[in-house]
Amino acid sequence: MRENKYRTAVVLFKNEEAGVLRETENGYMFEYSAEFIRKNIAISASLPAGKECYRSQRLFSFFKGLIPEGWYFNLVCATLKIDKHDTFGILLSTCKDNIGAVSIKEIK
Repeated sequence: MRENKYRTAVVLFKNEEAGVLRETENGYMFEYSAEFIRKNIAISASLPAGKECYRSQRLFSFFKGLIPEGWYFNLVCATLKIDKHDTFGILLSTCKDNIGAVSIKEIK
């Protein structure tokens, strides 16, 4: 059983740790790792590198954009038995090995 009811994930950029995405009581937090900030690379124009910590009541648009859409979204939710409103759960389940540069891996 989980001690913490909120989930956390490492965000990878080209298989390198870029930062950590956390589900919180008030929404979500994304924070770049110090080493990734030194490289001055951003995973998204909407999340520039260097800021200490991003916070949002909703899942950040960039991460939401990684989630499947349309009929495939419905198929994924049904197959994996994930509530359609659990965007973070869907992100964690479907973005472990993305085609693009960014992937998301849950920290358990």
